[in-house]
Amino acid sequence: MAAAPVRIAVIGHVEHVVIARVPALPGPGAIVHLDEPLWIPGGGGGITFAQLTRSPAELHLFTAFGDDDAASAVQSAVEATSASVHAARRAAAQTRDVALLTPGGERTILVVGRPLHATLDDALEWGVLDGCRAVFFSAEDPRLLARARAAELLVVTARRQRAIRESAVAPDVIVGSAFDPLEKSTLGDYRLPPKALVMTEGARGGSIETAAGVTRFPAPPPPATAGGAYGAGDSFVGALTWYLACGLTVEDACVRAGPHGAAVLRGINPLENQLELEDIGGA
Repeated sequence: MAAAPVRIAVIGHVEHVVIARVPALPGPGAIVHLDEPLWIPGGGGGITFAQLTRSPAELHLFTAFGDDDAASAVQSAVEATSASVHAARRAAAQTRDVALLTPGGERTILVVGRPLHATLDDALEWGVLDGCRAVFFSAEDPRLLARARAAELLVVTARRQRAIRESAVAPDVIVGSAFDPLEKSTLGDYRLPPKALVMTEGARGGSIETAAGVTRFPAPPPPATAGGAYGAGDSFVGALTWYLACGLTVEDACVRAGPHGAAVLRGINPLENQLELEDIGGA
């Protein structure tokens, strides 16, 4: 009899994202026209979730939806996957993003509204977390983060430093971008430090800080043509979560995850360019 798939949960926001190319970012008083616009269910939780749908895991998404057309579109898209979706309903518009890609693929993101998150007060199937091999957390409720500690492996975005601090739990891995002032941090910034702090640095790879010191991991070669950088970091995080769930060390998981982040750079739509996650046997 084949072994049951490992269970992984994503707790976070999914936003209605329009991605488009622009010749340049607008200056004061300017008008910019969006070229080749498309929409996807994105955001930090949404892209990480999408990457994990490319694994053989039993995948669960815990999120919140608004009550407008954008919410309906996002809900339909995530429910069309093979994952189980557990969602609260909010009397609010779904958060919308506009991601502007300038020549060379760099992205600038405009966020309309605040991200919608599930909280521990929502009557969702939180017992699912007890059987999870791994949970990725990008929500805001510190009580929910403490509840997610029931998983064997807890991976948290560095953007949620307030929730980490107030939860009074230590994640296994905190991951963020060294180029983002809201995420850049060191182990000394956390009262209860994680076992490992991963900071990505784009084409320079990244660093892993543990109690034993700091090590670095390389970046994979970039694609021949630059498409767009939107979703690269979150695709890396999804792959990192998967390979950690497979039993790899943090360093080996970062090396394995690198090509998944780089793959997104090949085009404008990250969901079309994400790579399949390899089942390496540990999961």
